[in-house]
Amino acid sequence: MRKMVLLAIVSCMGPALAGEPPSRGEPPSRYGVDAPELAHLGEHAVGVRTLHLVEHGQIDVLAFDAAKGSAPLADRALTVDLWYPAHPRPGAPREVYAAKLPSEPPAAPASFSVPGIAVRDAAPSGTSWPLVIVSHGYSNDPAAMTWLTENLASKGYVVAAIRHDDPPITDRTRFPQPLMRRPLDIAFVARDLQRTLAADHLVDPARTALVGYSMGGYGVLTAAGATLDPNGGAVKLVPGGLMLPFARGGALVSDAVTVKGLRAVVAISPAGGGSLAAWGAEGVRVITAPLLLIAGDNDKTVDYKTGARAIFDMASGAHRYLLTFKEGGHSIGLSPAPDSMRQRLWDQDWFEDPVWRKERVNAINAHFITAFLDYYVKGDESRAGYLNVPVTESDAGMWPAASPPAYDAYSPGAAEITLWKGFQRNHATGLEFLQSDARPAP
Repeated sequence: MRKMVLLAIVSCMGPALAGEPPSRGEPPSRYGVDAPELAHLGEHAVGVRTLHLVEHGQIDVLAFDAAKGSAPLADRALTVDLWYPAHPRPGAPREVYAAKLPSEPPAAPASFSVPGIAVRDAAPSGTSWPLVIVSHGYSNDPAAMTWLTENLASKGYVVAAIRHDDPPITDRTRFPQPLMRRPLDIAFVARDLQRTLAADHLVDPARTALVGYSMGGYGVLTAAGATLDPNGGAVKLVPGGLMLPFARGGALVSDAVTVKGLRAVVAISPAGGGSLAAWGAEGVRVITAPLLLIAGDNDKTVDYKTGARAIFDMASGAHRYLLTFKEGGHSIGLSPAPDSMRQRLWDQDWFEDPVWRKERVNAINAHFITAFLDYYVKGDESRAGYLNVPVTESDAGMWPAASPPAYDAYSPGAAEITLWKGFQRNHATGLEFLQSDARPAP
């Protein structure tokens, strides 16, 4: 079972690498003419800077000594990439992000680069922005998620993406480390940045959101309050009972794991369900922050039915949404594959879905994430129409042909028009969007 669980997480990425020629083409955060309305960049220029945080006295799970039944404590160093609304100097060069991901053994890690719109260390503009913490997938890197991080910063968010510095996904013996560290890293970074960035007047700590992909989805759901099952796979796979203090009924759950000031949670292709059984129904019901789940119903890595779909059904304490890409797989959380990652199928499959065009996936995700965060974090009531879709199946949406607007017009989602608001005629297919109200706990 352990091998099945480890193999089942095989789709998410790792650390930064310089020295590769910049990729050509458009930055992934800038979408094309067929993108839904809210996907497009906002009004703000974007800056990026890198922070280095240290959490002292943390359990080193990979140094667990079975003979002694204990693990040493060590400082946990984390790098965080921060995107924010900015005033860049005229003519300043745009950032080119570089990273590497594990390749199919025995090949060396594959490096790639991604062009951006952000300016390194540009002066921030404005104050008291909402804070969004982003957690990547297993062995991923924030450089592969700029489709979202830059995009949200242009819309008036401060976005902090954690480099979790995972062990390679190809080394299955080290899986306990991301299992234990994901929610702890997220909660620590949120606490630290809520304090330090608020002191600099850059963020409003009471308006915090979490976004996670795959293993990051497991992390943000746990940090949002989903209590870990003491008898579940996530806790049991961590040796020596090291995870028990952070599981349901443990002494450290509230202080060490749970993020305060939370307004919204987005989990893309979330791990944690299925055979991993991280929370159980009881644990997921504890989430109260509004929740947006995004998944493909043909996800062969974390499984749709026992993953995102089951979480949607069980998370009854939260007002929640589920966006489903019909026939979509697991790899819907990263940018389109850079040219250097298209030479081998393993490398390309980090990024690309076998069925859906990736630029299309990213644009649809950016549209719904923008509507969701604007509504629940910023309190923008105008976004309600984008979330309250008139028909759950996008293919069933209608836009009567009388008085046709311009060919590329966005649906207003009003009166007899049931084509989803913000989508263009003939460009809202293959999707399902479910919504469910929160129910009080029994």
